[in-house]
Amino acid sequence: MTTSLPETMRQIRFTAAGGPDVLALETVPLPQPGPGQVLIEVVAAGINRPDIQQREGKYPPPKGATEIPGLEVAGRIVGLGEGVSGVSLDDEVCALVISGGYAEFAVAEIGQCLPKPSSLSLVEAGGLPENYFTVYSTVIERGRLKAGEAFLVHGGSSGIGSTAIQIAKHHGARVFATAGSAEKCEFCRELGAEAAINYREADFVEEVKRLTDGNGVDVILDMVGAPYLAKNLSALAIEGRLVQIAFMQGYKVDAFSMMPIMMKRLTFTGATLRARPKAEKEAIADGLARDVWPLLEAGTIRPVIHATFPLEEARKAHELMESSAHLGKIMLVTGR
Repeated sequence: MTTSLPETMRQIRFTAAGGPDVLALETVPLPQPGPGQVLIEVVAAGINRPDIQQREGKYPPPKGATEIPGLEVAGRIVGLGEGVSGVSLDDEVCALVISGGYAEFAVAEIGQCLPKPSSLSLVEAGGLPENYFTVYSTVIERGRLKAGEAFLVHGGSSGIGSTAIQIAKHHGARVFATAGSAEKCEFCRELGAEAAINYREADFVEEVKRLTDGNGVDVILDMVGAPYLAKNLSALAIEGRLVQIAFMQGYKVDAFSMMPIMMKRLTFTGATLRARPKAEKEAIADGLARDVWPLLEAGTIRPVIHATFPLEEARKAHELMESSAHLGKIMLVTGR
């Protein structure tokens, strides 16, 4: 450990399960990195939908992890745990963390840290890990998206959606997105979507079929859940893959026809990220470093930051996230 660090730090805690009013700022001792871990002086931390679920008491952190929210950070390495090599103090990195990101300092596994792309600021880099780990592991690895295939992402203006559009586009796919307003649809097209469908005004199944000459899309990334299940299966092409990563509108379906799965030889799969073993997350980080980081370094793709809030205004950041008025990422900044 370096000796020039403060003894305490500020962090955000949920005082109870509930709405944004349960976010509280407190001062606590600095955490210490264990074997294979680094201590990061946090410059920026991303706000993500799972943070909202955790605040509501619906998504607790895994056993043994801190209850402090926050799944991604960017900053400078200021402490090295036992056995850590390949990095140095003051290296600028971004990291996927299991929790603890809403703080001035956070502990991260070294295998889940990636260097800050030279084309990005630390605030921008703080918006990379959760979305990029998720999209790469679900769309490219689990969804097996190939160049020339058609891809649909729901919620294209979100952090996940904006990431998926860019990665799929530069993977050589035809990209389609759904969004809830004309402004959000235009945002998706600017990021590289061939077409963006306003789900409030049009049936996305009909539009997808029209855009693909009746074939449907090869891969769908869905966060909506139950109300979209039957529609997603209908929108998929022969041998299509539906990848589920969230259930924003519920996960229980009373009845739906399984016939499309059999007749079109579909794959219906899903994944979470937070609870996956460290080795799997490290493998995802390796894939990102190989396939995606060169695009970030070149400025070919980049995270879209909608708004930043100081740590003490985390409540406002959560209120904005829940409003769904944002285009891209919402970030907390520590001022460090």
